[in-house]
Amino acid sequence: SVLRALGFLPSTADTSLFLLQRPEVTMYLLVYVDDIILISSSDAAADHLVAALSGDFAVKDLGALHFFLGLEVSRSSAGLTLTQKKYSLDLLRRAGMLKCKHVITPMSATDRLSALDGDLLPPDDATEYRSLVGGL
Repeated sequence: SVLRALGFLPSTADTSLFLLQRPEVTMYLLVYVDDIILISSSDAAADHLVAALSGDFAVKDLGALHFFLGLEVSRSSAGLTLTQKKYSLDLLRRAGMLKCKHVITPMSATDRLSALDGDLLPPDDATEYRSLVGGL
């Protein structure tokens, strides 16, 4: 209700995403439990929003986004890069596999897949495939 009073509208795509679109500013606000990510076309508008939210909630500006839900966020002149390097390393550490030898994946990184490529399976093969997957 506080966000609506400030002019934000809930997204139809995600219930935790709120949008504010005005001629002078566009803001996206993502709320996940007690974490908020704010993206704004105006630093002044973002500062004003944080001040307004501080009146109703305990809000602390943590600055530029670096981590969120296992994603590592890096900024460059080309834009944002999202990776899960830290998350992957944490998994390997917990499994005791940090010192394991890496191996190159046998899959091509340049192939492009399309729904229109290949041949359809004959009806008998398709049935066999479905029963095999169903038994896993």
